[in-house]
Amino acid sequence: MALRSTICKAALSIADMDRGHYSDHELTIALHPSETEERMMVRLLAFALHARDGLVFGRGLSTDDEPDLWLRDDTGAVVHWIDVGWPDERRVRRACGRARRVSVLTYGGSKADIWWNQNAAALRRNDRLDVAAVPREAASALAALASRSMRLCVTVQDQRIWFGSSDGGADFELQMLKLCA
Repeated sequence: MALRSTICKAALSIADMDRGHYSDHELTIALHPSETEERMMVRLLAFALHARDGLVFGRGLSTDDEPDLWLRDDTGAVVHWIDVGWPDERRVRRACGRARRVSVLTYGGSKADIWWNQNAAALRRNDRLDVAAVPREAASALAALASRSMRLCVTVQDQRIWFGSSDGGADFELQMLKLCA
C-alpha cells in the first residue's frame, strides 16, 4: 500500500512592502511522503514571495508537467511557473517555453551550489527565468516551523525576509543567482 501525503493547514499573513502586497491566506498544503518538511516550507515561502490572486500549488512531486506553484490567466495560459529545489535544466527550459515567467527557488546549501554550478550556463540563456537561493540556515529554521496546523507571518522589506510564527522564525535575504531579463 502506498504511503499517503500528510495534509497541513497554514494561515499565512503576508506583508510584502517591496511589492506593495498585503494579504491573508488559508492554505492547505500536502506534504508528500518523499518530501521533507524543509522543502514543504520552502514551497510556502515561494507562495508568500509570489502571492497574488490565482496563484495555486501544483499537484505535487509525482507530476512532471506541473510546477510546485503556478499562475494561469483566464485562457489557461501559464503566466508564472514556480519550481522549488533542483529541477532538471530541460524541465526549466520547457517551462520557459510554456510560461511568461519562470522562477526557481533553490535551497540546501552545498546541494544548491552544486546544482547551480552544473546548470548555470544553460539557465542563464533563459530570459524569462529568475533563480534565487534560500540560505541553508534559513531553510533549516523554516523546517523547524513545520506542523500540521501553522499560523505564519511573512514580512518582506528592502529584500529582507522575516518568516515566522509564535514558535520562532528566520530573518534572511535570498541570494539572487539570476534575474529575469
